[in-house]
Amino acid sequence: MTLLRKILIGLLVVVVAGGLFIAWAMRGDPAQYTLDQLSGPKPKLAEPSAQTIPTVVVAEPVGWKANEAPVAAQGLAVGRFADGLDHPRAVTVLSNGDVLVAETNAPPGRGPGGITGLVMNWLFRKVGAGGPSPNKIVLLRDTNGDGKADQKFVMDNPALDSPFGMVFRDGRLIIANHNAVLSYPYALGQTNLAGKPEKLMDLPGGGNHWARNLLLSADGGKLYVTVGSSSNIAENGIDQEKGRAAIHEYDFAKRSSREFAGGLRNPNGLDWNPHSGELWTVVNERDMLGSDLVPDYLTNVPLGAQYGWPWAYWKKNIDWRVKAPMPEYMLEYTRKPEYALGSHVAPLGLAFARGGNVLGERFAQGAFIARHGSWNRRPLSGYDVVFVGFDDRGNVKPTPPTPILSGFLTADGRAHGRPTWVAFAKDGALLVSDDVGGVIWRVVAPGAKPAAEIVPIKATPMPPPPPADAKFIAKPNEDSDLLKPQP
Repeated sequence: MTLLRKILIGLLVVVVAGGLFIAWAMRGDPAQYTLDQLSGPKPKLAEPSAQTIPTVVVAEPVGWKANEAPVAAQGLAVGRFADGLDHPRAVTVLSNGDVLVAETNAPPGRGPGGITGLVMNWLFRKVGAGGPSPNKIVLLRDTNGDGKADQKFVMDNPALDSPFGMVFRDGRLIIANHNAVLSYPYALGQTNLAGKPEKLMDLPGGGNHWARNLLLSADGGKLYVTVGSSSNIAENGIDQEKGRAAIHEYDFAKRSSREFAGGLRNPNGLDWNPHSGELWTVVNERDMLGSDLVPDYLTNVPLGAQYGWPWAYWKKNIDWRVKAPMPEYMLEYTRKPEYALGSHVAPLGLAFARGGNVLGERFAQGAFIARHGSWNRRPLSGYDVVFVGFDDRGNVKPTPPTPILSGFLTADGRAHGRPTWVAFAKDGALLVSDDVGGVIWRVVAPGAKPAAEIVPIKATPMPPPPPADAKFIAKPNEDSDLLKPQP
């Protein structure tokens, strides 16, 4: 046997052994808890098991046949509002009933380099998310009211760059690219996106989490913008996370922005709680601590709130993998999320039930959430749309999420599709985007009457401040027990 042949055989053995080791290592640890145990206001938190190689369980996409559809919850029916779309993600419904869908994907150069980047890119391709971004907004219109879009207009523009969140305000269509918020002149009913947009604000671009969502305040005076982290736990340096893992607030009158809340690894869906008027969001938590950590969550977001990323999760649990020094007293002001949605379920879309929806009384008060699905949990989790109930005071109920749409996975663990976004059509139906399947699903409760409007809780205003020159005099209370003789 020649020396060259021996070397080649040795290299082959090393490659095969290395491949077998990587395959074994990527299998990772199986989950010990059910998704219900990992859900709710008080989820079980497993002991952290730091991983060098993450658990990898990939649901290979197979698409939907013409006669196939997800499984709707009892009393609900699902049909296709539109199909044949190219990676549809965020959905916005305009006041005239037109439905805008962002056909989009990650910008070039997403994620880290080296071996980690190669593995990530392989995973993205494997699950149908590795292609270039279409960079288009599609307008869908149902002109005859049969629950199916019969008109489709593709609105592209050279300035679109991995577009995602969209809102309409005062004759302008505002769109969040991965690296900026742009404002286009736009009239309701318009079917193109012409002209050069105005830039409202720059955003940190790219990174592991590139999708930027938008939400207007009730009075239209402010805009809320989500920006996810560029990494898992700031492993590339905390300086690379400036302006990230946060929700920003843009003030149209002042033409300026500020960070509204932070420590949110990857916030996505945004909506206003119709009872309380509070801002709520869904967040993708950190990876590589095992199949049971860390639960993704749904939570309210007060001004100035801090949720701990990257140093802590679920208020008091320190992530010792983080190299950057933790800010002083951080655990004292870190907030605990309101409601866990299960580990690695990847919640994206969020929409609160409101008056006019036609999903029936069972789903009249609460939040609908699209769980995009895991790639790093054994068994797979998510791949569904769920409903989280709220009481009549606007508080989340301590019960597990209720499935609304399931059946996105086949019996052998492949994916027909992956639910991404939720929004209510003008007729009260729930629209669900499916980026892998290329479909917008429409969910209703047949025969249901439109839900009644939710009456907001009346706020109790603070008393007005006293005049600056006011004087206060303390007088004893003659009826106080403190002034009475003691036995």
